[in-house]
Amino acid sequence: MSADTRTKLLEGALRTVTEQGIAKTSARTIAAAAGVNQALVFYHFGSVDELLAAACRYGAEQRLAGYREGLSRVGSLAELLELGRNLHTEQRAGGHVAVLAQLLAGARTQPRLAPATAAGLALWIDEIEQVLARVLTDTPIAAFVDVPGLSRALAASFVGLELYEGVDPDGALAALDALEQLSGLVAVLEDLGPVAQRAVRAHLRRSAARRG
Repeated sequence: MSADTRTKLLEGALRTVTEQGIAKTSARTIAAAAGVNQALVFYHFGSVDELLAAACRYGAEQRLAGYREGLSRVGSLAELLELGRNLHTEQRAGGHVAVLAQLLAGARTQPRLAPATAAGLALWIDEIEQVLARVLTDTPIAAFVDVPGLSRALAASFVGLELYEGVDPDGALAALDALEQLSGLVAVLEDLGPVAQRAVRAHLRRSAARRG
């Protein structure tokens, strides 16, 4: 029963943030959404902030679980971006983008939310990093890509696009299309002959040396 109550509170917290916003999220509103006594918020989590932090991790884990199989089958950067496009659509339809937006906003004024929000995002980043490491291994750019950095850049891009779509849906779609065009460039490089690939690598080395 205790575990069941905790789960109800976690799901109630996510539902409250989605429907009412973080400013109106309290022990009372969360307990009402969960259908339990509000004293149980403090019994199980100590504070509303701690409950929201746990709910952020819980929500990320629940959503990621539904995509792990698909991520494991990704064989190219284009396939990763296509999965990301589908994820983007489903997350917005499910209200998860609203939760993320509220938690990111809340983290600016409630410092305890920042590590939890970052930890929830890190779950996705770790999965993306594994996929990128696999699909880029045999590409001409493998030696020049900072895979951990690129995984964070992609995660940040999708977070930004999910929030940006609320004010400019067409612009968000154009940005997704631009990301897919980049994956097409990688495919073109893979089709180049060995001489052309060596020229590309040499150019990338010179560019890396200049940045260093």
